[in-house]
Amino acid sequence: MAKLRLGVLENDKPVRLTIELPASVHRDLVAYARAHASETGQQPLEPVKLIAPMLARFMATDRGFARARRQIMDSDKPSGL
Repeated sequence: MAKLRLGVLENDKPVRLTIELPASVHRDLVAYARAHASETGQQPLEPVKLIAPMLARFMATDRGFARARRQIMDSDKPSGL
């Protein structure tokens, strides 16, 4: 089996969001949850529990976003320090 990008998931205080997903994406999340459970030896998670770690992983590995984020952070710093 291929190594999944998500490892063991940490428990973190959630912020509630409501989103709509295409049925095909939901089916893929269910399949991913089963594969993740098989790889980590845990019980399958509800698909909703996978969304945040997947988004976090995506943003953490997106080089364009990292550059844009640094630019935003740099522009927010007070000048003259």
